[in-house]
Amino acid sequence: MARVAIVGGTGQEGFGLGLRWARAGLGVVLGSRVRERAEEAVQRARQLGVGYVSGATNREAADAGEVVVLAIPFHAHPQILPELREVVRGKVVVDTTVPLRRLNPPELVVPPEGSSAQRVQSLLPEAQVVAAFHTVSARKLHRLDVQLDEDTLVCGDDPEAKERAVELARALGLRGLDAGRLDQAATLERLAALVIGLNHRYRRTAVGIRFVGL
Repeated sequence: MARVAIVGGTGQEGFGLGLRWARAGLGVVLGSRVRERAEEAVQRARQLGVGYVSGATNREAADAGEVVVLAIPFHAHPQILPELREVVRGKVVVDTTVPLRRLNPPELVVPPEGSSAQRVQSLLPEAQVVAAFHTVSARKLHRLDVQLDEDTLVCGDDPEAKERAVELARALGLRGLDAGRLDQAATLERLAALVIGLNHRYRRTAVGIRFVGL
């Protein structure tokens, strides 16, 4: 499996994904706007007994990674993604973004492109963009004693890029399911907003999804 760079690797979702992938034996680079924050996150990972982790700026991380995972807020895309365009050329870029205007109740932002992932593709046109991991609970990712037993939907226009995301899902203990082309990302993002709403409504923190019959 390729070395994984996480842009926004010091946030709750990015750090949790990094912990799990590193524990599975993958090389992980945690990216941040500020290098010191990335290095602090590396120390936190090591205190949890997780190796195979290094820290860098977001651009340096994306340059070093063979697969690049975006775990940054939707509103930060215009500031961060143009800086990455050259270094992610030809790479698989996995967008995990749920573009929310507000959290409780969850209200989606629908960009002109149709979804966050399609917007990422417009900003990084030479990358192979895949949408995945929208419904995976950050809190559950951080609980390394808890086994993940759910599904994640994966969509994108390049079959090989989707397979890389499915491999990353498998490394987390998830089942990755091919949900179609990148224009299906809007459905994935809406599903994630629904899951967030269920968490609030039923006072949970780790509602996930699983499809039966597959």
